Amino acid sequence: MGDTGGHQQCPPCPPTGAQPMPRLAVYALIVCVLSVAAAVVSFVQGSWLGIVWVLLAGLSSNMTWYYVKRGRAAQAQKR
Repeated sequence: MGDTGGHQQCPPCPPTGAQPMPRLAVYALIVCVLSVAAAVVSFVQGSWLGIVWVLLAGLSSNMTWYYVKRGRAAQAQKR
């Protein structure tokens, strides 16, 4: 008849046991990938500014792992 406002998945997804990544971990992963791409472009163009992009990639990579581990720990405490 119409939209009842509830969100339903058709068909329901089978349980895989995998937990979704926390949102901040996804954002940090995106920043990491983009900064690696920027570093490659900078070094190809002969710019030493790529060093800054490499450092940003390392930082965002560490942030990704931190938020993934923090999310897993939070899920383990809920159980």
